Amino acid sequence: MIRGARGADRGARAAGNHKRGSAARWFALALLAAVASLVPRTASRAQDPRLRAERDTLERIRQEREALERRAAELQSSVHDLNEEVSNLDARADATARIVKTLDAQLATISGDVGDATTRMNSAETELTIKRDALRRRLIDIYKRGPLYTTEAMLSARSFGELIARYKYLHLVALHDRALVGRVEQLRDRVQVDRNRLVSLQSALEENRGDKAQEEERLRALEREREANLAHAKLASKQTQDRLVRLKATEAQLTNAIAALDAERRRAEISRPSAARAMSTIKTSDYGQLDWPVDGPLVYTFGKAQTASNTTIRWNGVGIKATVGTSVHAVAPGRVVSVSQLGTYGLTIIIDHGGGDYSIYGSLNRADVRAQQAVAKGQIIGGVGVSDPDQGPHLHFEIRHGGADGRPSPVDPAGWLRGER
Repeated sequence: MIRGARGADRGARAAGNHKRGSAARWFALALLAAVASLVPRTASRAQDPRLRAERDTLERIRQEREALERRAAELQSSVHDLNEEVSNLDARADATARIVKTLDAQLATISGDVGDATTRMNSAETELTIKRDALRRRLIDIYKRGPLYTTEAMLSARSFGELIARYKYLHLVALHDRALVGRVEQLRDRVQVDRNRLVSLQSALEENRGDKAQEEERLRALEREREANLAHAKLASKQTQDRLVRLKATEAQLTNAIAALDAERRRAEISRPSAARAMSTIKTSDYGQLDWPVDGPLVYTFGKAQTASNTTIRWNGVGIKATVGTSVHAVAPGRVVSVSQLGTYGLTIIIDHGGGDYSIYGSLNRADVRAQQAVAKGQIIGGVGVSDPDQGPHLHFEIRHGGADGRPSPVDPAGWLRGER
């Protein structure tokens, strides 16, 4: 009987303890759930305004450089001023240098953000560990005391004043527990946010370093290209200047030769006063009606022209493009007064048409006539050649007209030639 009663008592106490433990666990979980529902989640921090501004600047500079690169491609496929190409290259190098500088600023900003995020995360993780330990101890204590502890503490008060004091104390403890749970939730969210931000920043940091390395290599390539272009421009400028010097010397040589020929013609006319003065075979009515000496497009025209290196050159005739060996025809009747090599014009034939008018045919590869030979209009006198590699095969053609002062001077031969060929 006694043993049975004792067993029943132990069973009752075990059941009570089980109920008390279950109730304690339920109370602790309910407390966590209630407090967690009151704590707002920490939102991810917005992107740094400085970093956003730097990325906007970077995008704007890259768009500017893309426009310059499109212009560079257009220059490569068209005739252009060399100075424009150099200016475009300088502008692209400047844009790339500004991109590198902006990437440096981004690196500094991102590195600073990485440091801040690391410090915040370490601080939050340290505090989270402390708060979690405190919360664990409080939950164990709550579990041990059981769900009736609050009621027992209230009912064991010896006076009404002690009851109020115990109620206030228990209320403050509950508030403390709620605040502790809320702080743990806040710290957990902050650690997660900072960890995610740190991963994102580290990825951005690596990407930024890669971009910077590419842009620095691009800048070095542009600098090498600029040095090569500068050397090429200097060489081209020197070659152009040398060519201009040779061209001027050739023109002076041709002018002196024609002046000498015309002076001899005038002396011959003076020595024969009774003879009729020879009239020019190129009439005023021939203006715009003469046949072309060779058929082809114009390589250059009479007068001043700009070279690719921004140098001014003057032509006293026109260049007519044609294949090597194409037959060259005399534009009017006359007498061949010179067949010789003439500076940059190469093999050149000069025909005297009388009255101080001369036609000049340069850049020939052969001469089919000789000096003092009479030629008819349209007669083949030679073939097209190459005297200037920069111009390719063409005929250099001039007309020198005896003006009011009697001195033959260059006129635009295109005006004398037939409009339709």
